[in-house]
Amino acid sequence: MNFSLILSNILNPPVLFFFLGMLAIFVKSDLEIPAPVPKLFSLYLLFAIGFKGGVELIKSGIDQSVVLTMLAAILMACIVPLYTFFILRVRLDTYNAAAIAATYGSISAVTFITAGSFLQQLDIPSHGYMVAALALMESPAIIVGLILVNLFTREEDSDREFSWPEVLQEAFLNSSVFLLVGSLLIGVLTGEHGWEVLKPFSQDLFYGVLTFFLLDMGLVAARRIKDLEKTGVFLVSFAILIPIVNAGIGLAIAKLIGMSQGDALLFCVLCASASYIAVPAAMRLTVPEANPSLYVSTALAVTFPFNIIIGIPLYLYGINLLWR
Repeated sequence: MNFSLILSNILNPPVLFFFLGMLAIFVKSDLEIPAPVPKLFSLYLLFAIGFKGGVELIKSGIDQSVVLTMLAAILMACIVPLYTFFILRVRLDTYNAAAIAATYGSISAVTFITAGSFLQQLDIPSHGYMVAALALMESPAIIVGLILVNLFTREEDSDREFSWPEVLQEAFLNSSVFLLVGSLLIGVLTGEHGWEVLKPFSQDLFYGVLTFFLLDMGLVAARRIKDLEKTGVFLVSFAILIPIVNAGIGLAIAKLIGMSQGDALLFCVLCASASYIAVPAAMRLTVPEANPSLYVSTALAVTFPFNIIIGIPLYLYGINLLWR
């Protein structure tokens, strides 16, 4: 593997600020970002990437490649929580296995954005409609995870309530999914005119906000590392190996349906990432029996850093081998 790819990704300013955040915790600095600010930055990033994706989608149009990509995204979002659930059940109870499986079936928008930045550094083009794939992969994993809980705890806990309206509302109307899909649709409706109006806000500020957001993610990830002491080697290994497996499956699908190299990398990253915002929010509400320190710490303290440091260059290396 070409280690210059890893170096190029690490020397990306937003990624370096992620490490700065982690370093602040390790050296016991009092650096802290006020609580409302990361939430605002998260909403901004979802708005900006959704809006730009909608504009790009209407420019490229909806053809066979777009439809195949969307179907592949939904398929992976449903398959990943199913097979990872049975792996996790070897060591964990149903509630925690389902919550972690849903976390890894869903996606991390910030990892996707970091991969997009990496592609821009290397001048590798990608299509805006990949944002639609991002939006489609948020909810199915939540639904599959909650169905697994319902199926496998029915006999163990007959008093457990399961409300489909509540499940569907949390899966499709949580703030992350709602804003991302809404911004995508507004981008489709307004097109180039809308882009020119909002470009100073949605593009010129984008990397500054991403950098500050990753600084906060570094702070949070470093704090969560302590939670991993409770999980042992099994979950840490899971959090590193499963993304590689998922990316490999995504790579094979991308090659099969004829994606470009840039789109293939973004698709692999979607398959390999894990949610630390949307799914944890849904699981806290609907599966209170699951331990948040397990599914949040594995996704945020292990999988997220692994993907932005090693995973993204590794997946691109595999793509370059196959596409060559």
